[in-house]
Amino acid sequence: MTRINLEYLKSFLAVVRLGGVRRAAQMLNLTQPAIIARIKTLESSLSASLFDRTPSGLKLTKRGELLVKYAEQFEQLEEQVERNVIDAVGIEGQLRLGVSETIAQCWLPDLIAKLHQLYPRLEIEIQVDISVNLRADLLDRRIDLAILLGPISEYSVDNIELPGFDLAWYVGAGIEMPQGGPAEYLRMPVISYARNTRPYRELKSELFARVGAGASMFPSSSLSACFRLVEAGLGVAALPKALGQELVANGRLKTFDPGWMPKPLRFSASYLGEPRSVMVETAAKTALEAAIDFLSDKYI
Repeated sequence: MTRINLEYLKSFLAVVRLGGVRRAAQMLNLTQPAIIARIKTLESSLSASLFDRTPSGLKLTKRGELLVKYAEQFEQLEEQVERNVIDAVGIEGQLRLGVSETIAQCWLPDLIAKLHQLYPRLEIEIQVDISVNLRADLLDRRIDLAILLGPISEYSVDNIELPGFDLAWYVGAGIEMPQGGPAEYLRMPVISYARNTRPYRELKSELFARVGAGASMFPSSSLSACFRLVEAGLGVAALPKALGQELVANGRLKTFDPGWMPKPLRFSASYLGEPRSVMVETAAKTALEAAIDFLSDKYI
């Protein structure tokens, strides 16, 4: 009787989905020879060739295409067992989590605490970066869950939309009101999110339409630096209310209304739909809980 190693089936599916041995090895944290050996062992145990080796790469044979269907059924069964049978407390593994800095400054600690309660033995690796880089890392399977400005419009990605962050215009508490009114504050340098982000692009377009070509923008990849620069009187900025309201209460910043406001920041918890992971899906749903709890505490 032929026995099929489920780990070898996972390697087979990874090669199929990622289009090659190298990327499959990276995703599974194995060497390329190890992946090749698994495929050869699988072919030997089934007495069937699964791939045709062509100059352009690997191509599934007819039997390989048939095995994909059965391998996916095994994968779905494993997911159901993980979801319905295994106690979450006993789950081991690693979650590679990528987050935007806004999230890192707000409710990331709450999320990590909730995840440790659910999965005490889970190792969580955290990467803080801008959304465009997080999106690329997720699609390349270098991270498992991305909490970023989203959603990601890729068929392979599942998104859970998170509560947005309303913005407010801030200026240093010691900066006097211009004679022309609050809108004149925008003649100062406008400190913004990093250059290759959606908030920067939207703010730049609106600012130039209202202020003209003389508008000056200082992009920064550090949200905390943006607040410090505004507090020092070096510019103004539209930043999340959830982070700025305490600085206003302490007399370090003040808000102003120039007659318009950038759109709220919209985030999503995004992850790849295949291979499906109950743990990653649960982490995404837990991110939604953490976001709701954080914003409820801020605005109640």
